Amino acid sequence: MSKATNTKVETVRYYERIGLLPKPPRTAGNYRDYGEAELGRLSFIRRARDLGFSLDQVRALLGLSDDRSCDCAGIDHIANEHLREVDRKIADLKALRRELKAVIDSCDGGIVADCRIIEALAP
Repeated sequence: MSKATNTKVETVRYYERIGLLPKPPRTAGNYRDYGEAELGRLSFIRRARDLGFSLDQVRALLGLSDDRSCDCAGIDHIANEHLREVDRKIADLKALRRELKAVIDSCDGGIVADCRIIEALAP
């Protein structure tokens, strides 16, 4: 299952410990015996994590997705909340980029003692 989803074994064990994945049954040789349901669940978790959802959000999404007949408003709410957070991070990164660009542009070269970048970073 680890190879099929490109997930480290330690991560799979962690997801089991925190309850995102159920503990699988064991074979007679004491190996974990994962089925298609567990593979699908781990793939869901991986995709959600790749999209930046927190573990708490993944847990909530899994809980909501387990009841296939429920309204998807809760899922929409979680996704929209995450989108707002992504937009906030993008705005923060754009501001950071502008500030960094201004610091870089202020440097005329020369020696370190006169470096505007070092001056801007110093307390």
